[in-house]
Amino acid sequence: MQTIITTDDTSAINTRDRGLNYGDGFFTTAKVIAGQVEHWQYHKARLVECAERLAFPAINFTELEQHIAKAITGCQLNVLKIVITRGEGGRGYGLPQHTHLTILITVLGFPQSYPALAKTGVSLALSPIKLAAQPLLAGLKTLNRLEQVLIKNAMAKQQCDDVLVLDHQNNVIEASAANIFAIRDNKVYTPSLEQCGIKGVYLQSLCDKLAVEFKQVSLNELTQASAVFICNSLMGAVPVSRIEQHTFNVEQSMCLLNELLAKEAKC
Repeated sequence: MQTIITTDDTSAINTRDRGLNYGDGFFTTAKVIAGQVEHWQYHKARLVECAERLAFPAINFTELEQHIAKAITGCQLNVLKIVITRGEGGRGYGLPQHTHLTILITVLGFPQSYPALAKTGVSLALSPIKLAAQPLLAGLKTLNRLEQVLIKNAMAKQQCDDVLVLDHQNNVIEASAANIFAIRDNKVYTPSLEQCGIKGVYLQSLCDKLAVEFKQVSLNELTQASAVFICNSLMGAVPVSRIEQHTFNVEQSMCLLNELLAKEAKC
């Protein structure tokens, strides 16, 4: 069973909700254009994967999609956020015998800075906060985002648009709230997410259009690429203009990506 709470609902979340107490849940954030959720099939697949890997019961998508359709009616350019928790119950960390999901649907304004960044590119500094390895949660967008909170807090003191985040073995993983991928010798590669990090919806959609290699990536290797991009479901693919002191040609980066996409579309 599941309870769906929308933005206009007067319902309250119980103080015993496991999402609030233990971060026992997951979420996805989607772009809404002209009343439609962009890449919905990928967001849906993400929610299914999270539910399966975290031992949640199956989500009733028929009911969920009805609530989403109602919530985004009339939206032209907005952000849809779906948060799913295991609800109440259980003793301590132990799971409840019968799970009743809590699902929150929120519609937000679209970030105004994204269109400009797509043209100018983003400058990346190196985050002093590193990601811990946990393969059981790697790739999932769980409610446990304290590392990202610390990353954003440290970033406020850095001169950049975003930050490049490494793991404790100094492998490149992602940006503060986006995946990262690079082009070199007309090949696309992205950091391995087997130990930590989030596999984003846009990255997944890109993998269905291009041959993308997941591999360990060092900072030095990344700066030697012909083009580097950060990406998520809201901003799409945005070229990187600078990593620390190393600069990239934004126009050239976009040309390389567009050429690869066009070539693949013809195949």
